[in-house]
Amino acid sequence: MDGLKRRLNDSIRLRLSLWLSVAILVFAVIAGVISFAAAFDEAHELQDDVLRQVAALVDNNHLQTSEFRNIQAPQAPQASGEEARVVVQRLGVATRPGAGDGDDKLPLPLPETMADGLSTVTVGKEPYRVLVRTLQSGTRIAVAQETDVRDQIARTSAIRTIMPLVAFVPVLLLVVGWLVRRIFRPVASLSREIDGRQYSELHPVSTEHLPNEIRPFLRAINNLLSRVATSVDAEHRFVADAAHELRTPLTALSLQAERLAEADMSVTARERLAELRQGIERGRHMLEHLLTLSSVQATPSEGGARTDSVLRVFRQTLETLYPLAEAKGIDLGIEARDDASLPISEADLSVLIKNLVDNAIRYTPAGGRVDLMLESGRGQTLLCVKDTGPGIAPKERDRVFDAFYRGLGTSEVGSGLGLSIVKAIAEKAGADVRLAYADERARSGLSVTVVVPEASTSARDGGVA
Repeated sequence: MDGLKRRLNDSIRLRLSLWLSVAILVFAVIAGVISFAAAFDEAHELQDDVLRQVAALVDNNHLQTSEFRNIQAPQAPQASGEEARVVVQRLGVATRPGAGDGDDKLPLPLPETMADGLSTVTVGKEPYRVLVRTLQSGTRIAVAQETDVRDQIARTSAIRTIMPLVAFVPVLLLVVGWLVRRIFRPVASLSREIDGRQYSELHPVSTEHLPNEIRPFLRAINNLLSRVATSVDAEHRFVADAAHELRTPLTALSLQAERLAEADMSVTARERLAELRQGIERGRHMLEHLLTLSSVQATPSEGGARTDSVLRVFRQTLETLYPLAEAKGIDLGIEARDDASLPISEADLSVLIKNLVDNAIRYTPAGGRVDLMLESGRGQTLLCVKDTGPGIAPKERDRVFDAFYRGLGTSEVGSGLGLSIVKAIAEKAGADVRLAYADERARSGLSVTVVVPEASTSARDGGVA
């Protein structure tokens, strides 16, 4: 019960459907009762008309008493002819002595003093509807019918009158539920559209083809999105401007350090200078990553942008990073059966693959291996980079995508922004990034898989490099 109350409080659609259904049921019951009563009374009126018509028939045709002892009236399907009969007799005729059942009860013992017109009389514990009429000849007759039969016929007629209402109420309830769901369909579609947006998609929500009742709410959402977009743009501009401003002094420091290295100095001073140059290089590397991340986050997704050949991007990336791998004796390889075309710009895909491979080379021990894999099928393409490094523990896999986060015990020089850039590019393209061990049994190595949906494959020059 508490669950139902909670659902009613949380759902306008369910509340509206419930109250409309209750209202329909209440008014259907009221209409059914009124219709039943009206049909019941109308059936009695028709039966009274039958009695009048029988009396008029006797009067107009001058029928003799022996000719109208009892006459059959219109009857209900479940009523026998004996039950539905109309009795016509002269008023004041007494029942014969020793009368038994059936016709032996006739004529009915009706008092001769009854006034002309319709009345209900109890005869032998059985109620009768009796019409008394004085004929043109002066004879007074009584036209009678049992009220139980009349009520049964009237009840049957009334039930048949309300049967269509009873049959169509469930259909009406289903139609109301369907209409409410259909009316709220734009709201559900709008919620899916907003929920499916990436964090960088802060453009206003379209208010076309939406009910006027929710447009003020949408305008409030659009105003909020506008303020958030302004704040995010200001943040991106600040990061980009700060990175640009820092590039010049860092470049000057790097040049000064190179000139200082040419001067005569002690061994201790040269060691300190080497540490200084390493720090400057790390700062320049971080600035480049900051600029890249800011550019990726600030640039909206291009709907028509595509990369025609993923293998070409793989090869270009390996050519760029080969000197770094060669210095550590790391074996680089590509495994792919077919080439693929992805709905990602080639520049973004190149930055994504470069950061993954750069991270793999940096964290893979000397003499290790880094593989780039491409696999397409089932409406998606998998881009995978595997290495033989230490891997990332499961408890840290959610945090490694945070900017500047570096795992405990990491001694490798880096900015902590590589996977943040990868995540930003993947989200902009609607892709998913998954981390796992390259070797699950040994719990070593890192496997980074980027799942890109709706990719088209082409049987180009695939193979193993």
